[in-house]
Amino acid sequence: MHQIEFRDLTIFIKVAETGNFREAAEATFLSQPALSRRIQRLEEVLGTQLFERTTRKTKLTAVGREFLPKARRMLEEFELSILGIKDMASQQKGSITIACIPTAAFYFLPSVIKAFNEKYPGIRIKILDESANQGLESVIQGDADFGINMAIAQHSEVSFTPLLDDPFVVCMRKDHALAELKEVSWKDLEPYRLISVGRSSGNRLLLDKSIVRDQVNLNSFYEVQHLSTSLGLVETGLGLSIVPKLAMPIGTHSMLTSRPLTGVQIDRSIGLVKRNATPVSPSADLFIQILLEQWSSN
Repeated sequence: MHQIEFRDLTIFIKVAETGNFREAAEATFLSQPALSRRIQRLEEVLGTQLFERTTRKTKLTAVGREFLPKARRMLEEFELSILGIKDMASQQKGSITIACIPTAAFYFLPSVIKAFNEKYPGIRIKILDESANQGLESVIQGDADFGINMAIAQHSEVSFTPLLDDPFVVCMRKDHALAELKEVSWKDLEPYRLISVGRSSGNRLLLDKSIVRDQVNLNSFYEVQHLSTSLGLVETGLGLSIVPKLAMPIGTHSMLTSRPLTGVQIDRSIGLVKRNATPVSPSADLFIQILLEQWSSN
């Protein structure tokens, strides 16, 4: 059985776009009989007719219309992979898209990006700072080359390589009564209003599991969608918030501080997420190598 050749895909797309075998033959520098043979062979490989041929016009069949975007995508991926190899050789061109949960973006990426730019200054980097579920979807759909995400955001189509365990802490104002303690228990939190993130958040799912397991009765009074918003509400004195340690401000903050939770530690595993079905681009692979090198030495 013949295999599909990328040249055949180019020809198929050109015939579909022009609706004319003669024009397509001229555009692809083939004789019309040679082009017809290639289309016929492609139809034999696929086991279906792609075009309805008349004396005046050539139209796509229903299957042909469905196959057209797939053919364009296959051709684009092939061309990008070839460009990626050339870019890797020259180390001057290309781009990488990373889907990263916001709380990990600042912690993981700046030092890696700095080291990467020094070696490959021409490769552009785009960061999608998205929630765990959105970031996972971006990787699965191919909108991102890879992701940095929580272990809770796993799927059969991706692999997860752990990099860091990020413990949850209690965020509070420095003048709060609980700031006098070295660590805080669930019981200590019961008298106070809590600021929590929405139930669709991966962080909320982890916390809810622990609360149910430990039979905790907390006063979740405010609900926000982003951890950064919860920090703002804590700063104004509206309550406490249980957040991943990475969500806390870097360095010394004038108003906020945190305390570890006593008992069984709650943490989230953060790591590298990649598609199983397709390899990452050469540029992305270079970035991942530097990322893993840096975090294996931490």
